[in-house]
Amino acid sequence: MNRNTIILGVLALIVVGALSAIFIVDEREKALVLQFGQVKQVKETPGLSFKIPLIQEVVRYEDRILSLETQSLEVTPLDDRRLVVDAFARYRIADVVQFREAVGVEGSAESRLRNVLNASTREVLGSVTSGTILSADRAGLMSRIRDTAKIEASNLGLEIVDVRLKRTDLPSQNLEATFARMRAEREREAADEIARGEEAAQKVRAQADRTQVEIVSEAQKEAEITRGLADAQRNRIYADAFNQDPEFFQFYRTLRAYELSFQADNTTLLIDPEGEFFNYFKGSTQESD
Repeated sequence: MNRNTIILGVLALIVVGALSAIFIVDEREKALVLQFGQVKQVKETPGLSFKIPLIQEVVRYEDRILSLETQSLEVTPLDDRRLVVDAFARYRIADVVQFREAVGVEGSAESRLRNVLNASTREVLGSVTSGTILSADRAGLMSRIRDTAKIEASNLGLEIVDVRLKRTDLPSQNLEATFARMRAEREREAADEIARGEEAAQKVRAQADRTQVEIVSEAQKEAEITRGLADAQRNRIYADAFNQDPEFFQFYRTLRAYELSFQADNTTLLIDPEGEFFNYFKGSTQESD
């Protein structure tokens, strides 16, 4: 009984040892086989692998492309116009042995790589003007940042695949000053436009006033001429009528005076009945007698 138990125990140990000697490398990772802290094997291809149980251990690293975002970074271009830049990078572990020796664990690699990326960003963006950074040339600047950071990252066993600038803005204090300057420029332009408009309006009004005076003067002149011609024609007609029959003309003028004098809305007239105004009334009274 004891012998069987021993055999089963030995078999169990053999099975456990065999199982612990086997490990699988996923296609998304790389693995290092360590023996007392020393690298014995590098497994970069996926599949089944073996190690010495209890003596050797397996350390796994990501083989996929990883992302890293930097914190907001202040840079000073050549024109001393400070900018706030946000960037992110795509990277992968290219050499796991060198990575382990330089960094150790992946968590500390991000901090080291972030410092490398910040230094490259400052170096490249500090060599150009802010206008270049804000123009279409920023694609070339991102490539320069990537190539510069690649050299330092390779010492960490990392390969930088791509670098992108997400945001490029002025600092908040500079932004307010810039907005104030832009607002002042727009207000000055608006004041200039208003002044030019007022000047043009004054010219138009002056021209309109002069044209009005000329038109009214010309109209008054033509009216006076027409009135004078009408008065002359009227006087001529009166003269012709008087010459043809002075008595009838006198009679007509008297009746017209009666019509205008004895209207309903006129005031009472105090006139001497013996005056010339009532000559035709005298004649009709004598005849009736």
